Amino acid sequence: MEIRRLEREIYAGRAFTARYRSNGYYDIGVSEDGFPIRYLPFAAPEERSFEDVFFSAWLEDPVAFGAFEGGELLGFAEGSPEGWNRRFRISNICVFDPSRRGGGIGQRLLDAIQSAPETAGARMLVPETQSRNEAAIAFYRKNGFSLIGFDLYAYSNSDPERHEVRFEMGKKLPPEKTETTA
Repeated sequence: MEIRRLEREIYAGRAFTARYRSNGYYDIGVSEDGFPIRYLPFAAPEERSFEDVFFSAWLEDPVAFGAFEGGELLGFAEGSPEGWNRRFRISNICVFDPSRRGGGIGQRLLDAIQSAPETAGARMLVPETQSRNEAAIAFYRKNGFSLIGFDLYAYSNSDPERHEVRFEMGKKLPPEKTETTA
């Protein structure tokens, strides 16, 4: 398997479908004391998918890396600096074939995309996932990310009922690589 940078001229605008399976979700309650979070299992595993495109127009200056085997794109990682707050947004990490997940492809893609923030002067890495994408949450936690925020209504007005709340994960980058002088 080879990891290489994807060329925007070739991949920009190409559609893909991301799929995942979930056994449960993280439920976010709302109370005067804050937002308690608890894991709740589904009665049976559920499948989810969404459509997206490479190098989306909303990304400031995107960079992407692909995992290739025999010329076939197995998965990719994509991200972009957020200049206004000096964070680097990881917009996607996706291994297309579910049978290939857990074999190190995602880890190699994350390792590749984590090299981009340093050159962008970012202070933090921020991937987004969903409260029901327990595999992604576990993957990010294993790699030093923690939950830094959520949006109850990022995708629709029924996100909490659909158990599809946007989770922001985050990891601070070492200060010596991210501090700039004014």
